[in-house]
This record gives sequence, C-alpha cells and structure tokens, in this order.
Amino acid sequence: MHRGDRVGLTAVGHRRDRLPRRRVEHVEPVPRGRGQPLAADEQFGFHCCLHQGPNTPQHSPDRGAPPRFPDWPPRPDRPASTVSCVIVGFLGLGVMGRPMALNLARAGVELVVWNRSPGAAAEVAAAGARVAEDVAGVFRVADVVLMMLATDRVADQVLGRDTERFAGMVRGRTLVHMGTTAPAWSRGLAEQVRDAGGRYVEAPVSGSRVPAENGELVAMLAGDDTDLDRVAPLLRPMCREVVRCGAAPNGLLMKLSVNTFLISMVTGLAEAFHFADRHGLDRATLLAALDAGPMASPVSRIKGRKLLDRDFGVQASIRDVLYNNQLIVEAAEAAGIPSPLLDTCLELYAETSSAGHAGEDMAAVIRALESR
Repeated sequence: MHRGDRVGLTAVGHRRDRLPRRRVEHVEPVPRGRGQPLAADEQFGFHCCLHQGPNTPQHSPDRGAPPRFPDWPPRPDRPASTVSCVIVGFLGLGVMGRPMALNLARAGVELVVWNRSPGAAAEVAAAGARVAEDVAGVFRVADVVLMMLATDRVADQVLGRDTERFAGMVRGRTLVHMGTTAPAWSRGLAEQVRDAGGRYVEAPVSGSRVPAENGELVAMLAGDDTDLDRVAPLLRPMCREVVRCGAAPNGLLMKLSVNTFLISMVTGLAEAFHFADRHGLDRATLLAALDAGPMASPVSRIKGRKLLDRDFGVQASIRDVLYNNQLIVEAAEAAGIPSPLLDTCLELYAETSSAGHAGEDMAAVIRALESR
C-alpha cells in the first residue's frame, strides 16, 4: 500500500484536471520613469530601475548593497527604451507570498502581482505594486515571473499547462518556481517551459511567515548558471541567503532535505512538551531549559513559545506541512530510501488535519499526541 494511502491522503506530484481556459484581458504596461537607473553592479554587470515612493523605506546598511537587477534580453513586444529595466511578476499572495511580494515592492522593484483572491493584493498594491487582472496580464508585462503557489495542482491550473495559452505566456520569460512541489513535477515543468522558448529556475525557500516578513528567507536555486546569475539579485529583498544547488530539480530536492529536518525537529519539540506535561513538569521551565541549551534555535524558540502559550496562529500551517511531509515520503520511496521519522510525522500531521486543525500552525501537531 502507498504510504499516503494508509493515512487517507491524495498522492501529489501527478497531473490533474485543469480549469477552463481563461479569457485574456489586455493589461497596460507598468508606468515608467518613476526612478533613475542605479549604477552598474560590479559583480554581475547588471543595472535596474527602482522607484522611490512614500512606502519605500531607506535601505538598511546592515543588509548590504541595494539590490541590483539584470539587464534582461530585449523582447519584441516591449519598446527598446524599457528593456534595460526588469519588471518582476509575482503569482500567489498567500501566507508566504504576500510578505515576500511586499518586501520586493518596498525595495522599489517594478512589480506586477496577481492572486486568485483579489483582496489579498490590496496591501501589496498600497506598497507600489501593480495588480494584474489575470495571469496572462502578469506575463505580458513582466520579464521574470516569481511563482509562490500552494501546490503543483494549483500551479498547473494557474499556468494553464494544458491550454494553448501556456506556451505564449512563458515564451521569452523566466519563470521562477519558489514554492514546494514534487521534484519530478518541477522537472516536467522545466522541460515544458524550455520547449516553449522560456527559461526556468527553481528557488524554493526555507522559512515560514515571520522570516518572510523580515526578508530572512533562504533560497535554494537550481537551473542553468546564466539564469541563476540573473535571478539571484532579484531575491535579495526577500532572502538573507541564496544557495546554489546545481541543475533542476536539485533545488526542490534540497528543500525536501531541509524540510526533513524541520518537520522532525518541530514534531520532536511538540513531543517533548507533551512528555513534560504528562509528567507534571512546568512547561515554562522546559522552555527555559531548551532556550539555554545547545539545541536552541530560532525555530525552537518560536515554536516552543507557541507550544507554551497554546498559540496556534498560523506561521506554517498543518495543511502545508502535511503536503510537504508527503512529498518527502514519496521522494524517499521513489529513491528506495527509508524514511521512518517522516513516516511517523506523516501520520501525526494527517491526524491533526483530520481533527479539524489543518489551518493551524504546525505546532498544533501536539494535538495528535494528546489525543492518543
């Protein structure tokens, strides 16, 4: 029996039914002339245009030099005077996507965004981003499109991979996949984008809502070196580190490796609190001992405080962790690798989700332990 089947889950990473083809509306190009080009970047030889507005904060000197962006290849549908300034598109303004897009907008990036629920774009628009009416509108004006969508199924629907419009949208553009999906799915998308005349980069990120808000994510890039050179500077307002992992899908495989540690660590932390509580120990004293010890980390401090306070306000949801956990188990199974810790975690997160807590933070996995 498939590991996902025994806890009542749907296998991920395969193709599913698509949404009907959407009508494409015209979107005017983003207004130009809102700022002056920055000096050439000595490292990459790139330059960009940043706009300064009332919502654009002063650059913090401890974050290094202001971001420099690449001079993207000219596109026949764009006037020659504008090709030196990259326009960035962003698809998906959820728990992670919205703060990521906000950091780009606040850094002065020329940004065009889209979200399935239009209301989520209001805050990003207030920071200076343009809101497109549909996905095609983002690809029409953007040189590079960042994609932070919940699952491979959602990405398939948003991109319209089974429709004629897909090839036209991605041709001449660079699609940057920043979410977490099955590596095999990403490999297939990369091939389809390249066959259509586009470029493809994996850039999944490690970190939850708080690091996303603080611009402290870690990105794991994979793709052709030339494309990585161009994309890496774009991630600077969102990420404190960018790690190169080789060719796709190594970025996704690296992300699943990182998440193997993350999920087992947070689940172990929840079990430690459950163990202490059942033995009548003071949980605040447990947290103090953990925070003072060699195993303390930003994650353990944040999740430990949530466990102590029974605060399950979402940073990384049970739903998303369950999805990631299943991706890891399936990738291990496909490679013939045992995954005993993640097998157990899969069952615990599935139980927590089934009990009605899918929208809570992953620390709520303690509920599954308490119910046993």
